[in-house]
Amino acid sequence: MFIQTEDTPNPNTMKFLPGREIAPESPREFATPEEAEASLLARELFAVDGVTGVFCGADYISVSKDETIGWPHIKPALLGTIMDVLQSGATLFEADGGEADFEPDSGPAKEIKEIIDTRVRPAVARDGGDIIFKGFDEKTGIVALVMRGACAGCPSSTMTLKSGIENLLKHYVPEVREVVAVG
Repeated sequence: MFIQTEDTPNPNTMKFLPGREIAPESPREFATPEEAEASLLARELFAVDGVTGVFCGADYISVSKDETIGWPHIKPALLGTIMDVLQSGATLFEADGGEADFEPDSGPAKEIKEIIDTRVRPAVARDGGDIIFKGFDEKTGIVALVMRGACAGCPSSTMTLKSGIENLLKHYVPEVREVVAVG
């Protein structure tokens, strides 16, 4: 098995591409070792000293590390762990581990979610992250998004959120006034 790696805009997150599906139905995020108990893969990655987060996309794994540890020190252990778990053939996630997205019925919220899903999510997935629509307040015009994987904590995430996503949404959905990241 050959696992490719890619740097992400977040210097403390690296994207691992094992050439197979990881979480094709629903991205999975594990921000703590306790959350990782629901996944063999995440549990084993958190066992590597310095891992601070694991995000599993459709065909990739983004691993975040402590900023005091260099990639040359941690990357070989991460590659070995990913290879061992994937080659074991074990189930990667417990059932119902995915996060259910908010499903708007109609109006601006539906348009916003469609733009996020078709234009924004594919772009941020290339950088090892994900952005989830959480809601739209029609009174204030504020869109709430959750940034995950490499997007969470990325130095350029604020610029992406404000200059990129906010401008895009304002262009297509005039009711949008602001985009904010929520936890």
